[in-house]
Formats: sequence, C-alpha cells, structure tokens
Amino acid sequence: MESHSLINLNRMPADVRAKIQSAYEVAPANGRYLHEDTVYSGDARRLLKLIKPHSIALSVWSPPYYVGKAYESYLSSYEDWRCLIQRVIRLHFDILQPGGFLAINIADILCFQDEQMPRIQADLVSRKGSPIKHEDVAQAMSEHPNLNRYQIAKLLGCSEQTIDRRLNGNNIRGGKHQSQTRVKIVGGMVEDWAIEAGLYPYDRRVWVKDPAWENSRWASLSYRSVDEFEYLYIFWKPGVTRYDRRRLSSEEWVEWGSRGVWTFPSVRSNGEHDSMYPVELPYRTIRLLTDPGDTVLDPFIGSGTTAIAAIRCGRKFIGIDREKKSVEISKRKIASEPRQLCYTIPTTSHKI
Repeated sequence: MESHSLINLNRMPADVRAKIQSAYEVAPANGRYLHEDTVYSGDARRLLKLIKPHSIALSVWSPPYYVGKAYESYLSSYEDWRCLIQRVIRLHFDILQPGGFLAINIADILCFQDEQMPRIQADLVSRKGSPIKHEDVAQAMSEHPNLNRYQIAKLLGCSEQTIDRRLNGNNIRGGKHQSQTRVKIVGGMVEDWAIEAGLYPYDRRVWVKDPAWENSRWASLSYRSVDEFEYLYIFWKPGVTRYDRRRLSSEEWVEWGSRGVWTFPSVRSNGEHDSMYPVELPYRTIRLLTDPGDTVLDPFIGSGTTAIAAIRCGRKFIGIDREKKSVEISKRKIASEPRQLCYTIPTTSHKI
C-alpha cells in the first residue's frame, strides 16, 4: 500500500520539499527485483540492492550482537561488525516507502573487550580462599623485617601469591593479561548510522525479557546486572506516514501500543537456531506500523520469526540470510504456517 500516492510535493514548503524530494524519486527498473513472500540466501549488503525502490513499509530485524555466536564467525573483528550494521542501515533509504519505518531490535554489548581500559584486578573479597588480610601481612613483615615474601607466606600459612595480592592488590604474575571488559552502549552508534542514511529517530521501546542468568556469570564477580532487556529503535524515512488508530483495539493501545516498555518471555529454547527472538516482538511492531497487504523486510531472517509474524498479520514479507541453515529453517517454518493472506507463498525460494 503506497500511502504517499496522493501526496503533492509541490504544495509543501520549499525547504521541506528539498529535504524529502529524493525519498519520492523512483529509480528506473534495473532487471528483476526480489520477490515478495520469499526467503533469499545471501549477504544482505548485496541483496538489499535488488529490492524494488520504495516498496518496504517496515523493515524489522535483529542483527548479530557481536557476542561470539557461531553464525557471527564471518565477522573477524568489532570493526567488521560495525561496518556490517552501518552498511545495512544505509541501504534501507532507497527501499523504504516514504513515511515508512526501520525497526532494529538490539542490545548493548555487555562484555566488550577494551584494550584502552586499565587492567585492574578486582578485590573479590567474598571469594578469597585465604583469611589472611593486608593487616596480617603488614604486621608479620613489621615483626620479621628480615624475612622475604616466601618466608612470610610460610609463617602465615598461605601462598606467596596471597602475600603479593594483599600487599599490592594484584596478581603476582603481573595482573590481568586479558583486556578489561566493559559495557558497550550501541544506541548512539545506531542513531548516528541511521541519520547518516537519511533516516530519523521516531521512537524507542524496551523489551523486558527473561533474565539470562546462565550467560551473566559476571553478576557474581562484579556489581553488573544480568541481561534482561533489549531495545527496539524505530527510525522514520521522511514522507507522509499513515496514522490509523484502528490498527489496534482499544485494549491493545492501552496494554502495549502506547507503552514504552514491552514485557514478554524470551524464546525458552534455541535448539533450532542460535539466536531466536519471540514472534511477539515483530508481531507487535508490524501491527503497529503497517497495514494489511504491506511488505515487511528482515535482512537477518534467522529462523523466520519475522516472516511468521508478517503472515499472521496479513502482510507480505521478504527475508534474507547468509546462513544456508537459517534459510532452510525459515522455509520449513513458513511452509507450516497457516496462511492468512489471499495470495500464496512460492514453493521454492529464489537464490541470487
């Protein structure tokens, strides 16, 4: 559905018209475009160029998080990850409808290695195996000034490493050899990349999920919190956006449509795919930001969750993933999803 079809740009103020003119320009046909209701195997940075200009009402996706998953192995460095996300965002401007949206589900990197961060070992008081304190070592050295560190350790019944730690607050072998880790806030980077691409921050939601205790071992070694929420950043392509309160019921507007915090469980088992998000996330986003018959895009389709949500909402979809296993999983799940649309999904996906 092209919500901009009746817009007369000539009636807009000159300065506004100049800013959004390119959003309404239609590029000439360049060969065949990717088909709707199809999952493609390949790199999004290449395949996004083959989507019909101004045809996507909403692109909603969750990119690799740079946390060492197997499907991220092609990203050899943090810079590779940055370039991937930045490039994919940049390629959205031409394919989004004017007034359309890009919604990115992403989380901060909670254990980011920073070479510039001082390597200082924490004093893990609650996990110390020896009851010897700094004061004990200092008193023993004062009473026995001629004893070396090893002799003091024998006197106190502990290791020489414990003596060094109590005196210097550090490991006898030179402290932490690995890079120190910290939280990497990604929201600012995503915002900058979107603005560079000509897209503007429209909204943000917080998804409160199940606390990931198993993956948050640092919670017992520091004061950091466990991983239990993610973000949904929504960006707008300049153009007239169709606003229709009838997309949701009155109860849905109150319960989640107008709420900044969404609370629902994570996928309890990632047996099929290393990184699956619940269908409720794209389902709500699609219901909120699109109309029946619109086309929804996911360039990191993974296990096919966004496509499933699109089908349940009566929307068309285009899915892309570079992992052949993910494409196979997506096709299988899509094929078993009851159709809500009047048109059918091709039995075979095209590979370009």
